[in-house]
Amino acid sequence: MERLWAADAAMTVRQVHTDLYDERSLAYTTVMTVMDKLHRKGWLLREPVGRAYEYRPAISREQYTADLMGEALSASSDRSATLVAFLEQLGPAEASELRHAFDRLSGHQQSTSSRRRRR
Repeated sequence: MERLWAADAAMTVRQVHTDLYDERSLAYTTVMTVMDKLHRKGWLLREPVGRAYEYRPAISREQYTADLMGEALSASSDRSATLVAFLEQLGPAEASELRHAFDRLSGHQQSTSSRRRRR
């Protein structure tokens, strides 16, 4: 997934294999099997190109990370305590980014709800 998220375009199994081979001596069929499984699980999209497929991520790295965070929060018996524990781990720059994202989302939700009321 890391290779496909970092790529500027869709990649074939051969391209991913070549890219990975410098770091790890993996068989082509291993890479093909993993990419096919990721496609069947809905993580990768693919399109036929000649006799091969080109693969691209079905979701962004950011969406994947957000989904993981949501799963972790759902696993907690005390969501509020979990959120507080998470916030205590943030540095000043991350806290500022979180505040900015929250303010942006809150502003978007307010403008959406005010438009609905006007209708």
